[in-house]
Formats: sequence, structure tokens, C-alpha cells
Amino acid sequence: MNFYTEPTGYEKTIISDLQGAWENLREAVVDDAGFGEWERILLHIEEAMSWESVRDIERMQSTFMVIRNIAVKAKIPDTLTHWLQEVSMILDNVLKRIANGERL
Repeated sequence: MNFYTEPTGYEKTIISDLQGAWENLREAVVDDAGFGEWERILLHIEEAMSWESVRDIERMQSTFMVIRNIAVKAKIPDTLTHWLQEVSMILDNVLKRIANGERL
């Protein structure tokens, strides 16, 4: 009988970079909680990080657009602006790679 073991190493991919950027954005929102609309932004970040969105990057992109629109109107702190730009850059890169037929 074979026993499956946990891998000892993982290949770093752009998807792990995207996950990290989302986590950093979420942490920045929680750390700066109290600005206008922070709870709505946090709700949508949770949606974007959900399993359903990870398996459907176009859905993640749509959710990101909602987050960005709320953030612009809410006049978010600079730390959030930085992480929004980071998520946007990596998400755009993921979408380009998918469009080019790359396997992620």
C-alpha cells in the first residue's frame, strides 16, 4: 500500500505572487480600518480571494474592478493604493499569460 506524502518543495508561480499581493492588500485594509468604505472593500477582497475566484480569474478581475472603484471614491490611505497597484499589475500579468496560452 502506498502512502502519499506532503511535497517537500513548491514551485513559486505567478499565482503565488498574486495570492501574496491579495493577502498584503487585505492586511493593509485591516490595519487601516476606519476609513470610509473599508468594510465593503474587505468583503470584496474576501470574495476575490475565494476558491471560486481563484478558479475563474476573470471573476477575480471583475471583483478587483469593484474594489478599485470603491477605493477611488473612498479616498483610501496610501498604503492601500500601493497594494491595489500591486494586485492590478500581477493580475494583468496573469491574464496576459493566460491569453498567450501559458499554463499557470
